[in-house]
Formats: sequence, C-alpha cells, structure tokens
Amino acid sequence: MKNIFQQHKVFFIFLAKFILCYFVVTIVYSFYLNHYHTNKNEVDGISYFVAEQTKNTLVFFGADCEIIKHEFEPSYKVIYNSVYIARIVEGCNAISVIILFASFIFAFSNRFIITFLYIFLGSILIFILNIFRIALLTKGLYKYPEYGPFLHDILFPLVIYGVVFLLWILWVIRFSFNKKQNG
Repeated sequence: MKNIFQQHKVFFIFLAKFILCYFVVTIVYSFYLNHYHTNKNEVDGISYFVAEQTKNTLVFFGADCEIIKHEFEPSYKVIYNSVYIARIVEGCNAISVIILFASFIFAFSNRFIITFLYIFLGSILIFILNIFRIALLTKGLYKYPEYGPFLHDILFPLVIYGVVFLLWILWVIRFSFNKKQNG
C-alpha cells in the first residue's frame, strides 16, 4: 500500500487538495445560503446581483427587460419585451462552477500569489461570462422558444464549462507547479 502511495504521490496530493478545497468552500457557501433559506421566498444577494446585471446587460444592448421578484419561490422573473421568459434561481449565479474551477486550480498549485490571482481573475471571467450567458439565453428563449431545452441544458452549459476547461488547461500548461518541475 505504501508503495502505491509513493508511486502516485502527486495524484494523491492533488486529490486531497481538490477535495479539501471543494468541500470547505462548498460548506462556507452553504452557510451563506442558509442565511437566506430561513425565509423560503428570499433570494441570496449574489443571485440578485446576477439578475440585476443580466437586466442591465440586456437594457444596455437595447432590449426592453425588467427583473421582478417571484411571488412564490426564491427567484427572479425575467420579463423580456413584456413577456415572462425565464427565472433566475440560485443555481444560475455560477458560484458552483466557480467553486469547481477554484478547487482544481488550488489542487494544482504551489505559489500563493499566482494561484490567488488566477483564481480571482478566472472567477471574474466566469462570473461575467455567466451574465452574458443568461442574457443571450433570455434573448434565445424569446426568439426561439422551441429550442429552450437545447439552449438551456446543452449549448450554454457547454460554453461555460468549455471556458472553465480551457482555463484549467491554461493553468496546467502555463502556471501550475508541474510546469516548473517538468520544465
């Protein structure tokens, strides 16, 4: 057993760091969300911010859009050209994607400043991309409602997870500790 650990030490360290980071940050985020879930209809501040920025993005590009608090559930209604198109819930705020992204970067790191900056800048990129994703999804659902499941469940997740994957690849190739050890 000891020989297996010695042979694959780098993998086991990566796995331990990934799991530790993922669970610690997920637990912290859960505590944050629990503050809002005491009232069944309250929406967390991050999701509210995402809803507002989505509206601002659509309005900036000339759309008629408003965000209205849903009466019966913790979400915001997206009203686009006077039509209720979609709702923004906690799962739309990209925090779970950012936690996954950050955990992977942390697991492949050994230099604090570079790691912190990459996670910070990558998270901002993912967050902004997510706002544009929701704005484009809103417009797509308005123009092509028949493609709603494809747009929501396949195309836009593919885009956001594709960007996360590219950020991971860039990290491993350019900035992670393995580059320094191997190169």
